[in-house]
Formats: sequence, structure tokens, C-alpha cells
Amino acid sequence: MKKIILYFFFLLITSVVYGQSTYDDNKVHSNENLVYAFINAKIHVDYQIVLNNGTLLIKNGKVIKTGEEVVIPKGAVVLDLKGKYIYPSFIDLYSTYGMPKLKKGESSRDNTVFSNPNGKALGWNMAVKPEVDAIDLFELNSDSAEKYLENGFGVVLSGQRDGVVRGTNVLVDLNDKSANKSVIIGKASTEVSLYKGKSSQTYPSSKMGSIALLRQTYLDAKWYNQKGLNYTDLSLEVFNKNREYPKFAEARGYLDLLRLDRIGDEFGDQYILIGAGDEFNRIGEIKKTNASIVVPINFEDAFEVKDPMIADMVDLGDLKAWELAPYNLSMLDEADIEFAITTNGHKKMSKFWIHLRQAVKSGLSEQSALKALTYTPAKLVNANETIGALRTGMQANFFISSTSIFDKENQIIENWVDGNRFQFSDITIPDLRGIYDFKSDSKSNLRLVVSGSIGKVKAAVKPNKDSTSYTLNVTLRGNDIKINYDADDEQGLIKLVGTVDLEKRQWSGVGTKEDGSTFNWSATYKKALEEEDLSAEALAKEKQKYKPGAVWFPNKSYGFKEILKTETVLIKNVTVWTCEEQGNLEKTSVKIKDGKIVAIGKDLKEDKGIKIIDGTGKHLTPGMIDEHSHISASGGFNEWAESNSAEVRIGDVLDPDEIAIYYQLAGGTTAAQILHGSANCIGGQSGLIKLRWGSNAEELKIKDADGFIKFALGENVKKSSGGYAQNQFPRTRSGVEQVDKDAFTQGKEYLAAWEKYNALSSKEKLNAIEPRRNLELEAIGEILEKKRFITCHSYVQSEINMLMHLADSFGFTLNTFTHILEGYKVADKMQAHGAGASTFSDWWAYKTEVMDAIPYNAKIMHKAGVVVALNSDNDNEGSNLNLLASKVYKYGGLTQVEAFNMVTINPAKLLHLDHRMGSIKVGKDADLVLWDGNPLSIYSTVLKTYIDGKCYYSKDENGKKLNEIKKERARIIEKMIGEEEGGGSTKKAPVKKKRQTVHECMDIEMHHLE
Repeated sequence: MKKIILYFFFLLITSVVYGQSTYDDNKVHSNENLVYAFINAKIHVDYQIVLNNGTLLIKNGKVIKTGEEVVIPKGAVVLDLKGKYIYPSFIDLYSTYGMPKLKKGESSRDNTVFSNPNGKALGWNMAVKPEVDAIDLFELNSDSAEKYLENGFGVVLSGQRDGVVRGTNVLVDLNDKSANKSVIIGKASTEVSLYKGKSSQTYPSSKMGSIALLRQTYLDAKWYNQKGLNYTDLSLEVFNKNREYPKFAEARGYLDLLRLDRIGDEFGDQYILIGAGDEFNRIGEIKKTNASIVVPINFEDAFEVKDPMIADMVDLGDLKAWELAPYNLSMLDEADIEFAITTNGHKKMSKFWIHLRQAVKSGLSEQSALKALTYTPAKLVNANETIGALRTGMQANFFISSTSIFDKENQIIENWVDGNRFQFSDITIPDLRGIYDFKSDSKSNLRLVVSGSIGKVKAAVKPNKDSTSYTLNVTLRGNDIKINYDADDEQGLIKLVGTVDLEKRQWSGVGTKEDGSTFNWSATYKKALEEEDLSAEALAKEKQKYKPGAVWFPNKSYGFKEILKTETVLIKNVTVWTCEEQGNLEKTSVKIKDGKIVAIGKDLKEDKGIKIIDGTGKHLTPGMIDEHSHISASGGFNEWAESNSAEVRIGDVLDPDEIAIYYQLAGGTTAAQILHGSANCIGGQSGLIKLRWGSNAEELKIKDADGFIKFALGENVKKSSGGYAQNQFPRTRSGVEQVDKDAFTQGKEYLAAWEKYNALSSKEKLNAIEPRRNLELEAIGEILEKKRFITCHSYVQSEINMLMHLADSFGFTLNTFTHILEGYKVADKMQAHGAGASTFSDWWAYKTEVMDAIPYNAKIMHKAGVVVALNSDNDNEGSNLNLLASKVYKYGGLTQVEAFNMVTINPAKLLHLDHRMGSIKVGKDADLVLWDGNPLSIYSTVLKTYIDGKCYYSKDENGKKLNEIKKERARIIEKMIGEEEGGGSTKKAPVKKKRQTVHECMDIEMHHLE
């Protein structure tokens, strides 16, 4: 039977007397001294205390009293809010309300600027602007305010959110009287970020550059605090002053959130972290930060995935992120992590409420939600004695709603800010929405569904299976109601008249048929709209809809459901490639325990409970090591804006979730040096990692490893291909030499200045000025002190000779020449100097300076006594290091052991890690790979990869993972399709993310700058 739905308006004109006065404000004289009494409301005094039949008194924008037995002063304006709710107005801590629109500076991509171009005594970098105070820029904006007000917000923390180091934010309420009266706290907080913003200067051009700039600013500010400096920097002066305020840090993802917290910890600042809503990925790590978080709830719409081809192209990580985002707040709450909720990210504010209620349905308690919108944000800016609740003496910021804010049909009727009233509908109109039993003498068992908004409702008649549908025309004036409908049978046109009991929401009266006969009718309120009956099947679907999948580590394809544990394993009767002097051992056993190799031999004891692996016919090798890799980092591998960027650190931007880690584990690689790119003469500091898939960024790092740094020579540095920093020095190979020479000269002077200062007595230091810590020169100084070691991108014989000569003149040894395709020409000089080589097996002919490359390069350098490794320089090759060795074996005439050493013990030696890894020896880390055949064969595959005794890859488990991935994808896609079919919002699927980026030396990434 068809369903007939009719939409209509209720025009409600009621005559209700409210105590001693009408509701309207007195228009004749000032109402500033009036007392307003809001009675009979359900009042949320704060997120914990609720008065079921309370009274709220306010005067002059302040709360006089709240309670259930409050004496109302004579002459007060009494407002009867029976059936309605009062809440403290919400507070948003991430807003640009009242701020001027930012304009991007004129592009200077080809012009590196090292001074602030505005001519003032400010810091050199325009992305560092602590001197910008939002209160100086703030202007009222009624249009913007209205969007906040009609959604229950009364206060926002506003600022010009631009730059790495930002100025102060202003806490303002949303009254429209004047900017002067809006300001609650002029300098309420300060802020940092990892995003350069609108600065026209080229530096920083990467995320690690932003971190380095932030770190250097802290150090400069500390140095600037000294007495006796004949130097003025208003930016540093203000930066120091601003540290007294609450400190916010903007992150655009949970990895950045953790990065920022580490920076704060480094300098003794506890940041309030502005999250991105994806904290569910690493709740345990975020808990350890002890930080409060400002969290957006702009959940993504379901993807349009009905097309199986499209569905198959969506990354599982994106699917899981869509499903888990609504549970983010409940997971934070369960972990006892303090958070506030922001509207940031919502292009349409109306979606904020949809997402808030979705978060509550997904496990967030209503009390916690209210706390995160009132008390917590007030507390975080030290304003919880003024706003965020409705206690005596606090600001009169509250809104009146038709029902609970978590009710889907709730409507905000008014919002009072600092005692100023903002109306969004007529408070005198009763709320008649709900589900009614509709009966008459001739018809029964009909449901009348009244929905819509107060004052603009819509209604639908939903008959049962054996009932006839009717079209109703309804008019309500005051308590009188008229309904007309066509019975569509012998009865003809029916007219109903009657009255409505507004308190009980009971409708009744008399109907007249077309023939003049009459009958009685009634409509009885039964329940709220959200309680409409659902079938058992629908209830099951609804319950399943709010049941999330598990968080994986990482939360994407091939992630682990649990954190791995170290195993005790005995691998028996296997061919062991020791990569030590004894070479390969046949039919030998290896025992690992507590992450170490504990025994190697023929007849090892099988301890009770030990895991036994039969290695018959298999080969066991050390985990392979990639000396030159560009995986597992985000925000750019090149800080190209300076010729010398020694201050930046790959370790600051490690990305533990990059899928290349798992792929390389499947190829037998267990460790890598993650290098800065080759866009400048002196690049950034390396990150030495083990490929601990599922771990966090800090756990990837190899502890107590020596420091390394990337240098570069040749075409890349002098920008032969153009494309970036066109006016940046150097432009020639001789210019590259001069940049390096100048850096080492400055480095010597820097070390000398510190040596002189450190030689002073404690008394002498009291009257001396401490040298400025310069992170760039500090890294150069570490090279000179043999505490940091160079890996140099190189190709051409002349430049290789130049850099060795330069190193000799400054008294240090170059650690490694990487790529070095003309190494065979200078192998004897490299051996004499003490430099190692990390080369390609067969890359050449891709640019001019590699034209002299030959397939015997690695062999010739090896035979000359140079320690030679083979490197990948990209994600794909890093998964096949064994094949690089097999090429050298086949075409270079080396032994199998010599060739395989070039991807195991030799790179370990170059990275100063051979005491821990790179070979199979008792006492070394249990970084092992079990192969089903000779590792130099193209037909061999990895069966298991261990790091520190934990099995990070298993061929058998990989097959199970593929099935898990398939099931997980199907489950979430089914939910997405259900969301779409249920009328939910959808968006095009992000299929482009399916393509895996392959990083190499020259990659330039710009997306993170703003």
C-alpha cells in the first residue's frame, strides 16, 4: 500500500501570560539593569549538574543564581520555559572569527630571502611572527557570528592562524554590541604549527624545515634573554613573553600531533594540541603525551562505492579511517585524554550537529560531549571561572533549546551571550513534533508523524498494511485545529475541527463527512520521532552500523591487530649465510632469544617451549640493509630553500605507516638509512631505522646510532634541470666547492667560539655572553669533531676528488660516497682516504654525469679495498636488494658471499652498525631472513623476516592477511553502500590515493607548506 506524505505549516498564535511581564524587552528605557528569570526549564548548570525544574536569574550579562527554589526579585522579566532546556553556550577554541582574510605574499620561489623584507626589527623569517596579536586585528563580523550563535556557540578563541610561530589569540564572545565588549581575554593563548602559511620566503620548504625553524626559534629566544646583547629582535622578545600564555600547536594529522608534542617536551612546553580527528590511530601514544587536544568532528561522507571497480581502488586505510572517525572522541574519552571539540573543518555548520550526535551514537557519553564543548575549552584558556557554566557571577552565556541537544529533532530557539538575546524562532510556539495515534469512529490504527522544525513543521500519515492512506490539510491557530482530507472512497471530503491540549499534546474534536454526518476523532502523542518503530532486521542493521572494526597497527592493509612480541626460536638444519669470515654454514641451527642471536651450531639444545622451525633446504641470512633510502618520511625529503640545510632532521618526520616498509620486509630488508634529498650542497641529517612495521615513529629509530648527514655534488645541486630556486647559489660545480668550504670554515669558527666560552670559569661566565646555538653550524661542527658522518651524493671523478681533498684539509674523513658511478676511476684514492662506497648495480644513462657508468664499478672498488654497498634510492628497489647483489655476482665476477655482503655486512659497516647487525653472529641483533632458496636467485622468496626476534613478515601469515584485508574491505564497503542507500551524504571515492609514490633524491614536495 502506498504511503501518502503531506507537508504543511502550523501557524501558532498563542496568548500565554508569563508572570509579571511579557517576554519582549522593554523598548522605552534601557534594559541593562533588568533581571531576567528563566523558570521551569531543564537547566544544565554545567556538564555535570542538571536542574530538572530550575530557575536561572541573570542581570547585566551575569548569572545571579541558578537553582530549583530561587526567589524571583520583584520587577523581574519572567520567562516560562516549561518543557525546554537551557545549556551553557558552547566554546570553540579554533576559529578565525573577526580576523582579516589572509593574502598570500608575492611568490619568491626562485629567491631565497634571509631577512624580513618589511624593514622592521623583527626576526629574519616571515613564518615566525609571534608579534602578531589577534586583538589588534579583531573586528566584529555579524554574518560569521550568526553561524556560531544559531548552533549554540557563545565564545570563540580567534587568531590569525598563519605561520610556524604565531602570535596571540583573542578570546571573544559573540555579542554584536561592540568589539570592546566582546573581548574576554585579549591575549588568551599563543600558537605554533608545522605549516609555513602565507610567507613569500622560500624557507622553510619542507615539514622538517618547519620543525628546524621552530627548534631554532626556541634556541634563539633563549639566547636573546641574556643581558648585554647589543641586538634587538622584537620577534624573539615577544616570543619569550608569549610563553606565559597557554600554548596551542596545530597538527593536521596524528603523526604531526606527536611530532609537535616532542618539540614541546624538548623545550619544556606542554602544548595543547589541535588535532585532526584521526587520533584513534595511536591512542596509546597520544595518551603518553599528557596533552589536552582540540578535536574536530568533520567526519568524511561515505564514499560512492557501488561500482565494484571503484570500490576496489579505494585504499583500505581510507575505508577504516571513515569508519573509525566517529569513534575517535569515545576512544579519547575512554583513555582519559582531555579534549575539547571544535567546529573547524565544517564548511556547513549544520553538519556539526549531525556529526556530534553521530559521535554520541558511537559511544561518546552525552556528559563528556557537553564537557568538551563548555568546561574543558574554558579551562584550557584559564577562563573556566567566567564561562563554560551557569554558576553565580559567571557570564550569562546560554542557549535555550526545544529538547535535549542530542535529540535529532532538537532546535536552538535562542542564544544569550553576555546577557544579549539572539532569537532564531518564536519561543512561544509549542513543540508538537512526534509520533501520534490517529483515530476516528470509522478509522483507527493510523500514525501521524509530525516532524520538521518548530514553527515550520511537516507531517506524514503512515497507515498500516490494511488501512487506507489519506491526504491531510492541517491548519492550527492557537489551540484550534482544522484538518481536511479526501477519504478517496464513498465518504468523500472529510473536515475535522477540534482543539489541541498544548501541555499533553492531545488532539481531539468532531469530523464531518461529505454527506453531513459527524464523528469523533483524536490524535494522541506516543513518542519522539527518533523512537519510531524499527523491524527486528532494521534494529540489527542499526546496531551493526555503530559497531566498528578494530584498529590495526598501522591502521591500513597488512597492519597488525596486536603489537608484536619477541619470540624464542630455533631454526634447524638450515644453510646459514653468516656474512662473517666463516662464510656459509650448511645444515646448521641458529637460536634467537630476547631479540638477540644466542647460539649457532649443529646440535643446539631444544629448550622447553621454544618455537622450532625446520630449515631443511632453506637459507638463513642477516636482514639486508639499505644504505640509501627515501621511504618512511613525510612532508618532503628536500629542504631545497637553502644551499646548506644541515639543521633539518629526517628523524623529525619519520612516517611509520608507509606501506613501503611492509613491502621491503617482504623482500628481506630490515634496516635503512633514510636520507635527505640531493637538492642542495649540504642536506639534512639522516634517520637510521629498523623497519619495525606497526611501531611508532620513535620506535623505528636505531637507538645510540652514530649521526649521519647528506651532502650532494653535481647536476642536482647546481640545478642543471632547473625547476626550483633558480637564483639560489651555487650554479656551478666550483660554486658547490665554495659552499662546502665556507660551511666548514664557519663550523671551525663556531666550535672555537664555544670552546673559548666553555673554558671560562663559572664566575667569568656570569659576565660573558654565551654564543648563539646555531643548529646548522652545530651539525657542521659535529662533522669536524668526527661525531657526524657524511654520505655524499656523487657521480663525477673531479668532484669526488675535490671533496676528499676538502675533507683532508679540514682534518676529517668522508664516510661514504653514494651512487658514485665513476668510483672505479678513483677507487685507489678512496681507499687511501678511507671513504666507503654505496653504489647502484645497474643505473646509468639517465643524465649527463652518469654516461661513464659501467657494470663493473662495484667490483673494481671492492677489489681496491673499498667497503662497497649496493643501495636502492627508491621504494621499489628497496624491496629487491638481493637482486642487486645477484646482478653484481653475475656481471662483476664476485663470489656469491662477496656480492651478498654488499647488502648486509658492508652497509652495516658504512653505517657503523656492524657490531649489532649485518651478519649472523652470537650477540648480534636477531635481524634474520629465512628464504626458500638461494637469496641470489630470482626464484627465491622470503618466508620470514625477523627484527629483534620479532617476526614482522611471514609468507604464510601474509596469505591470511590478504584474506583479512578482503573481508575488512567488503565489510566496510557494505556499510558505506548502506549509508548511501539510507539517504546519507556521499562523496566520490578517493581512488587516486591507490597510486604509491616512489621517492628519490630529487623529489620536491610542496603540499604541506600552507
